[in-house]
Amino acid sequence: MSRRKAPAQAAPRCTVTVCRGCCCGTAKVPGTDHAAQIAVLKAELGAVAQVRAVNCLDACEQANVIVVQPSSPGRAAGGRPVWLGLVNDPDATGDIVAWVRSGGPGLAEPPDILDLYEFGPSRRVRRAVEG
Repeated sequence: MSRRKAPAQAAPRCTVTVCRGCCCGTAKVPGTDHAAQIAVLKAELGAVAQVRAVNCLDACEQANVIVVQPSSPGRAAGGRPVWLGLVNDPDATGDIVAWVRSGGPGLAEPPDILDLYEFGPSRRVRRAVEG
């Protein structure tokens, strides 16, 4: 029997992963209503995406971090997970909501403003979250 890990299966809908660990979602990022941010994401996206909070994505210098993973159709169309950092403004959260509601990675172009938030995590961190 093989001990190799089975490849991860893409979700039928987008997954929005919200960091709420070491720095994200804490007083270390002042002036942000962290509870409201995740409440908005869950309320606005609950019907079209899975929204989940995780302990730490190990990209603390980018707090607050949100990763938008494509749906199965989005991945089939070439979409890949998009890492967004410094998401500390309600307008940025709203832009993420609009993009995911339109289809997310692979199916809809993100609002141009989200280019300012996109970053690439280390390969180790990316494998742990996306794998």
